[in-house]
Amino acid sequence: MSSGNAVIIAATLLGLSIVGSTHLLVGSIDRVSASFAAFSTELAKSGNAEGKAAAAPAPAPPRRGPDPAKAYSVNTKGSPAKGGGENAPVTLVEFSDFQCPFCGRVNGTLDQIEKTYGEKVRIVFKHLPLRMHSKAPMAHAAAEAANRQGKFCEMHDLIFNNQRNLSEEAYVAYAGQIGMNVDQFKQDLASASVKARVDADTREAEKLGVTGTPGFFINGYFLSGAKPFGEFQKVIDAQLKES
Repeated sequence: MSSGNAVIIAATLLGLSIVGSTHLLVGSIDRVSASFAAFSTELAKSGNAEGKAAAAPAPAPPRRGPDPAKAYSVNTKGSPAKGGGENAPVTLVEFSDFQCPFCGRVNGTLDQIEKTYGEKVRIVFKHLPLRMHSKAPMAHAAAEAANRQGKFCEMHDLIFNNQRNLSEEAYVAYAGQIGMNVDQFKQDLASASVKARVDADTREAEKLGVTGTPGFFINGYFLSGAKPFGEFQKVIDAQLKES
């Protein structure tokens, strides 16, 4: 074989080698490109799914307190009341705390309700001394002790009008001021039966789902907080139309 032929053969082999290598390289690049494209597609799908999940509305928080659209049964037997009698077409039950400033604030609204509706609305008081109010239990005991002598409303008003002075000495002074038997008042103030009455109202409030004060039930329908007169009026008028 001549040297010229050897060079030609070597060049041919080298060319074939380069072509083969190029084909392999292009194939590898194509496979990598295809894999990258597939990965990108899956990543986009994942991103869209996450975006949709993020855009989904958050679940509504659980409702706290009684359902205002539901009529509840509230025990009013033995509870102090004013306004209309037991046969009044509307009964408004208040769960109240003598140390709560909002309960003190709503008393003016309750007075307005009594003046506006008279015998059509019976307003019933229920005890709910909140745990955060350390002076409330004795205030409620004083009001309940006064109730046993037919002086609940008088004691109720004096306690709320003097919320900065929630003390046993003040309650005893009020008892004398409104013509109560003070010795009997002192005994009832410390009695287990008075405490049991307050505790029974508190347990009922918990069973109904009332967690704050003031809380109202108007013919069983719940209204929360020291709302203005107009809010009570809407519910009361609706109940009067149905009676």
